[in-house]
This record gives sequence, C-alpha cells and structure tokens, in this order.
Amino acid sequence: MQTRKLLFAVLFLAQTAVAQQLTTNTGAPVGDNQNSKTIGQNGQVLLEDIVLIEKLAAFDRERIPERVVHARGAGAYGEFVTSASFSEYTKAKVFSEVNLKTPVFVRFSTVVHGTGSPETLRDPRGFAVKFYTTEGNYDIVGNNFPTFFIRDAIKFPDMVHAFKPSPVTNKQDPSRVFDFFSHIPEATLTLSRLYSDYGTPKNYRQMNGSSVHAFKWVNDQGKVSYVKYFWKSNQGEENLTAEQAGQVQGMDFQHATIDLYQSILDGKFPSWDLYVQIIRPEDLDSFDFNPLDATQDWPADKIERIKVGTMTLNKNAVDYFQEVEQAAFSPGTLIPGVEPSEDKLLQGRLFSYFDTQRYRLGINFQQLPVNAPKVEVHNNYQHGQHANKSTNGDVNYQPSHSGYEDNAAYKYSSSAVAEAKTVQQKITKANDFKQAGEFYRALTEQEKVNLVKNLSADLKSVKNKHAVNKMVGYFYMADRNYGIALAKELNLTREEVESAFME
Repeated sequence: MQTRKLLFAVLFLAQTAVAQQLTTNTGAPVGDNQNSKTIGQNGQVLLEDIVLIEKLAAFDRERIPERVVHARGAGAYGEFVTSASFSEYTKAKVFSEVNLKTPVFVRFSTVVHGTGSPETLRDPRGFAVKFYTTEGNYDIVGNNFPTFFIRDAIKFPDMVHAFKPSPVTNKQDPSRVFDFFSHIPEATLTLSRLYSDYGTPKNYRQMNGSSVHAFKWVNDQGKVSYVKYFWKSNQGEENLTAEQAGQVQGMDFQHATIDLYQSILDGKFPSWDLYVQIIRPEDLDSFDFNPLDATQDWPADKIERIKVGTMTLNKNAVDYFQEVEQAAFSPGTLIPGVEPSEDKLLQGRLFSYFDTQRYRLGINFQQLPVNAPKVEVHNNYQHGQHANKSTNGDVNYQPSHSGYEDNAAYKYSSSAVAEAKTVQQKITKANDFKQAGEFYRALTEQEKVNLVKNLSADLKSVKNKHAVNKMVGYFYMADRNYGIALAKELNLTREEVESAFME
C-alpha cells in the first residue's frame, strides 16, 4: 500500500513538473484561458482582451484556403416569405411586412471534417442563411443543434484542436476529444446530442436548424427583446443510426450534397418554417439558467415558438466554387433592428467570422456576387485584394460637405450595465447538467441505447481513464440512469466515477 501511494505521489509530482505556463505570442503569461474579459459578470466582451483577440486571430489563419471549420458544404438559392408582422418587436423590414418575399442563399455543412470528407460522419451540421434584404444582407448563422459545446469564444480554438486530427499522427482521436471535454462540464448536453442519432442527420433537407445564440430585436421606439431562431423542416426530421450511416457511406460519401441538388433539380423544393422565441429583458433572470448561454436551449414549453415565415430553396448554384465555396457568412452581418446579445460565445464570433473571411477570401469578400447585397453600397472603403468597386468621386472621407451622411435612426440601442467593473469569470447560473438530463429522458428507449452505444464506443478507446471516469460523472449528473448505463458499458465502478468527479 505504501509503495502504491509513493507511486501516485511520484506520478503527481511528475505531472506538476512538466506543466507549462500559458503565454501570449510575445511571451506574456496568460491569467485566464477559460473566460473572456467582460463588463460585469454577464456583460459584453471587451475588445481590449488581447489574449482573446490574439487567440482567435491565430486560429482563424490556421488553414488556407479551406475553411478551418464548416469546410464540407452544399448550398442553394431560394426565397423567404413572411407570414406575420413583427414590427412590434423589430424595425427590421424583412420581418415587418406580411407576405414579403426576400431572396436567400443557404449553405449547409459539416463542422469539423475537411472538404472531401464523408457526409455521414458524426458531427454537428451548419445551417447558414443569407437574406438579401432591402436594408442590406442579414445572416442567420446556426447549426442543426439548438446548443453548442462551449459558452465562451476563448475556448473555441482549443475545442476545435481537440476535435481535429492529432498534429503527430494526423488522426482524429477520442483520447484528445475527451481529455479536453473532461474539463468542460458545460458540454454535457451538446455531447449527448452529438452521440445520439441527431449527430448523423439523414440529409440536409430533413434536419432542423437553430441560431444557437440569442440576439436582440429592437423596435422603432428603441425597445429591446431577446430572440432565438428555429428552423423546422417541412420534410420532417430524420436521422441515421451508426449502422445506417455506415451503410450509406459505403454507397456514397457525399449523399447529402447530391440529395439536396437532385431534389431541387427535380422540382421537389425543400422548405423550412422559421420560428422565433422572444424574451423580454426584464424576464431574463426568471429562469434557472442564463438564456444568453449558448450551451442552454430555450424550452419550447416555457418560451413559445412563434412562426415568422417560410423559406423555400428552388435554385441550385451554377458554379460550386464561385457560389457555394466562396459564400461567406457571419453572425455580425446584421441589419437595423437586429443586434448582438451579450452571449459570450457570440461576442467572440462577431470578430472571428469576419476575420477568417478576410483571411480566406480577401478584404473585399463582400463584393463577390454571392456575398454582395442587392442594395447599393456607399462607404469610403477602398482598394485591397480583389477590389472591383468603382470610385465615387474625389471625396473618400467623412464628414465632408458633399460626402455621405450618418442616419441617426439607425444608431445602436443603448445597454445599461449594472456591474461597472471588468472581470474574467464564468457566467451566473451555469446549470451545466439539467438540460442534458431532460434531453436524455426525452429520447425513446432505442435512442437511449444508441446514444450509450455510440458514446461508450469512443470512450473505450480513450487512453486517459481519469478523463473517462470524469466524463461518465458528468453524464451521471445529467441523469442517474444515463451515467449507470455508460458505467456498465465501460465496466466502471461507482467509486471510480465518484473519485474522478469529486476532484
């Protein structure tokens, strides 16, 4: 027994000795690599957080010319038709007039895998919609999941590194994935979705979508409401089991792209109804979770989904590279009446998406036909890579007596900040496990079996058993039966799980 204790002590000291201090590129120590700097505990992220900006900027430039994430995708054109007016909540014209038709371009994608990867691989699916509105372009950039793995953008590069192939073996490795997530309890719900059959949608037509993030709707009086978007497929939602995914992949590794293209070619135009959930600012604190936390869903039984309109895809791209590959989306592509919420993950994405598009496609990526708005563009930006906008006279500055003017009607809304201090802290009401348990209990018995089988298959290959025990502890915290089923598959004792989780 003494020898065993001594061995554990030596191993602990060895691990401690090799631990390295995180630094910036200039060698400065990093004080907190898990929480962005915000105004108050739940306020906006600050641009002065140089660790966050440096980390995201470095991450955005890791790949050329392929997208770092969402590399494998398919796209199509269509139109969105409103079914109700929401002018009470937002001055955005696209949502304010009944039966208004707005052209759209949509790109579906897998997230982690490369451009030539099979579309049957277990992965969230991107669901990005570009509205060509009369007030400029508006992008709703989301996924087929209503939640995400992390709640702070400062964790995003690390998360993607864990999911991507090892820099040593060039192979994706569950040991790396769960080594990371054993430190991220907030991922419990989205990991459960990923390893359920929802992680392998049957195709792009038969999957739902979500904005994941909350945004602010602002009306003509400056009144703010918080909203989340939900796309419901009119083809129904269908997924593949792991066995079915393997069979489909054996026949065609790009089945979802071909399915979407062929359906539109045959005149079987797929459509989705767009719904919105609305929360008044004064009600944000009335839930047992933070509604601006991207790892949490807005329960439909507590927050009504209200239909906004219907999107129909009816035209394929003519040139895949020019249109689908060069399509560029960003949650920061907004119009008057829609603003970002204080969601910490969203706040980082506002910088990162534009930044990665400028790196991938050039500073003038918004002049490419698929990205260009249908309205005239008037600003003093000029030159740069791939610039094709003509000069509008001699005045390329503002203010001037003959140049462009501001319009006060489109100023941003104001935000009251109760805590007038900057911090690096986890958000209030993290509540990491409750919704994961609710998701598990809502599955059918067969879906529960599939989830446990899929998840345990990867966990069995994880080399660090401490990480395995900790992950099972997270799932146990979500639902007792969920944790017990996983522990049984992995031959773990209750003591092993508890000892890892309580550390």
